[in-house]
Amino acid sequence: MKGATAVDERIGERFQIETKYAPESMPGGSLDWSIKPDTYKTYPAADKFLLPEPQKPQTNFFLELLLKRRSIREFSPRDMQLHHLSYLLWASTGLQREEQGHEFRTAPSAGALYPVETYIVANKVDNLAAGLYHYAIREHSLEKIKSGYLGFQLQEAALGQNMCANAQAVFIWTAVFRRSTWKYDQRAYRYIYIDAGHIAQNLAIAAVSTGMGSCQIGAFFDDKVNAILGVDGINESVIYMSVVGIM
Repeated sequence: MKGATAVDERIGERFQIETKYAPESMPGGSLDWSIKPDTYKTYPAADKFLLPEPQKPQTNFFLELLLKRRSIREFSPRDMQLHHLSYLLWASTGLQREEQGHEFRTAPSAGALYPVETYIVANKVDNLAAGLYHYAIREHSLEKIKSGYLGFQLQEAALGQNMCANAQAVFIWTAVFRRSTWKYDQRAYRYIYIDAGHIAQNLAIAAVSTGMGSCQIGAFFDDKVNAILGVDGINESVIYMSVVGIM
């Protein structure tokens, strides 16, 4: 890279070193709870679509699901059923239980801070217009952000991977970084990426349980995806994606 130093070229190594925990450098003091960021993101002016109750599959042995999970990149042209999308959203990161006034989700999160937001690009979902939606977890609903087919835009943003245009739905995960850095400072970035991995694995297994397939995507032009979502790439930015479709 022109003008870059040797240290700049090893930024991954710097990240590992500078976010390590050590007994002598652990942060001290108490947290200022008055500045804790909101856990939930909402689009108050968006049209809202309440999702059907998630229909859990009948008995599925976990080992069988693991053995069937694989990356699927080619899909049928048929529409995904809305109740399947509802289930995938809930299974990946929906509300699971409430204990002592705290809401917990299907995927673990460091400190139960839940920095990861879920967006859906619906390409072919029955009874859901093509477009970009935000998953409102607390209400188990979708908030429409953009109307129209976005598959080809997303394909271009994902380094030309045509499964983004052909899949029935694309899950896009962003991080609202402040939700975690508020408590964990620079260590938070490790936790955020781990959180996203938990969510994506939940989605992959849930897709298998419904007879569908998925493929996880880490290669994309960050700024192009952020532009599609309408997020700034600094306070909130894309970190991971998955396509899901009918095989």
